[in-house]
Amino acid sequence: MTLQQTLESQIINAVEKLYGVTLQNIELQATRKDFEGDITAVVFPMLRVIKGNPVQIGEAIGNYLVENVAEIEKFNVVQGFLNIVLSDSYYLNFFQSVKDFSSFGKVSEGAEALMVEYSSPNTNKPLHLGHVRNVLLGFSVSEIEKAAGKKVYKTQIINDRGIHICKSMLAWKKFGNEETPETANLKGDKLVGNYYVKFDQEYKKEIEALKAEGKTEEEAKSQAPLILEAQEMLRKWEANDADTVALWNKMNGWVYSGFDKTYKAIGVDFDFNYYESNTYLLGKDIIEEGLKKEVFFMKDDGSVWCDLTEEGLDEKLVLRSDGTAVYMTQDLGTAVQRIKDHPEVTGMIYTVGNEQDYHFKVLFLILKKLGYSWAENLFHLSYGMVDLPSGKMKSREGTVVDADDLINQMTATARKISEELGKIDDFSQDEKEALYRMIGLGALKYYILKVDPKKRILFNPEESVDFQGNTGPFIQYTYARIQSILRKTGALPTTLKLAAFKLHAKEKELIKIIQQYPETIQLAAANYSPALIANYTYDLVKEFNSFYQNVPILATDNEAEKAFRVQLSAAVGEIIKSAFSLLGIEVPERM
Repeated sequence: MTLQQTLESQIINAVEKLYGVTLQNIELQATRKDFEGDITAVVFPMLRVIKGNPVQIGEAIGNYLVENVAEIEKFNVVQGFLNIVLSDSYYLNFFQSVKDFSSFGKVSEGAEALMVEYSSPNTNKPLHLGHVRNVLLGFSVSEIEKAAGKKVYKTQIINDRGIHICKSMLAWKKFGNEETPETANLKGDKLVGNYYVKFDQEYKKEIEALKAEGKTEEEAKSQAPLILEAQEMLRKWEANDADTVALWNKMNGWVYSGFDKTYKAIGVDFDFNYYESNTYLLGKDIIEEGLKKEVFFMKDDGSVWCDLTEEGLDEKLVLRSDGTAVYMTQDLGTAVQRIKDHPEVTGMIYTVGNEQDYHFKVLFLILKKLGYSWAENLFHLSYGMVDLPSGKMKSREGTVVDADDLINQMTATARKISEELGKIDDFSQDEKEALYRMIGLGALKYYILKVDPKKRILFNPEESVDFQGNTGPFIQYTYARIQSILRKTGALPTTLKLAAFKLHAKEKELIKIIQQYPETIQLAAANYSPALIANYTYDLVKEFNSFYQNVPILATDNEAEKAFRVQLSAAVGEIIKSAFSLLGIEVPERM
């Protein structure tokens, strides 16, 4: 039984014994900072069944708790709030009961399985800053769900077909002169991305030329030779034309190799991939099934729709009149296929930007109407865009912030700031470079993940690498400080003499925050929010630094105190490392 359950039970007992009535609910909350106490029982709701003065009721219940609950040392009543002070022995017993703080808060894998989709890039351009937020969110949520006891499959669907892919292919064919990533000394995804930009530049020239001949904007866009050739290339690909498919395979191979390098650099991975070229024909059998169940209806032109007006939405097209699929058809088919591939999966999380909110609302609703039980456990991890001080990014115009360039910029910023601080002169050059990369990536990841996913982010690289405040480097530095303390200590006793000292208020506050870690993991998993883990870690680090500044750790003459404080510091270090691993962030032993 947890302490909260014990208190609730004993308060109910107290009220029955003192007043002869039964309470159904007890409201407990953390005691406000300006009052003495650890847990507060709110008396006011009890007045519905107990008649009397709230202060006197609080006093009577407080006296009963002191007599009957060993963990309670004393209490005070402020108006209708019963502030309960827990004994030092309660906190010390808790601390000693945790055998391994590196696994503290994490739950063993259970039967429930989830699939988390993230990244899902197009193969016509390299990954950019927007993808970075996506992959960091998806990967972190996967790790948090695992820590909360779920079996997790990490996946992506790669958008490797369509007119946008043909644009890159056509531009390379017309202007590439057989250039390859090797001859250009360029990552394959960057090379292909350059030809996507090249297509747009040449396409615009053709549009302007046609407009000069008297064509309207729309006529020029639809009649430009390049777009007509790209459309023809798409038709050839769909007809399985050998040369077109060979070029598609070659250029996509370049892109996949480039993506893999970027994913490795960012520190994310996948258990398996789906490809749109394999899934775009899925879903048509589901449309047939939905027509039989009358979930869908056919219009006079032969197109198939789902009527969602009763749910406050509109009619949604699920199959065109010529029998070709739309994105919704494919997404229905892919969702069903994933469950066929992994029948133990009971829910899915889609990490996709908030411009697709409506699409996923409709997708989930249709899957529920079709009667799939797992459709009740689908979640759209919707997130806001990432902006830079220079403004919005546009892929076609080549103004995106490339993910690889961003990682290099973050590393360079970390190098500059670290060299100014001058605390790593004894590091080898390789050690320095590894540290700069760890700090730079930690800064980037933390800056993005500490924000609620739904909020838009204005990303400032310099601000993110600050060694003070709510930043990744500040937390990494605190972890390194703790490791320095541990290196200075010899062998200390592992069994503490609990009666040998009294807890300092700072020690008690630190243990209180440590106790919140398991609950924070579960809360972050339930809300699909890495921000809860990030900000918990910052609160823990702030409290540790306050403890470090106010309480002598190695300087105390009391050996029992020294042993406890070193162990407490080590526990904080383990939780920082654990929490940061859930965010995909590494921590340095020295800094």
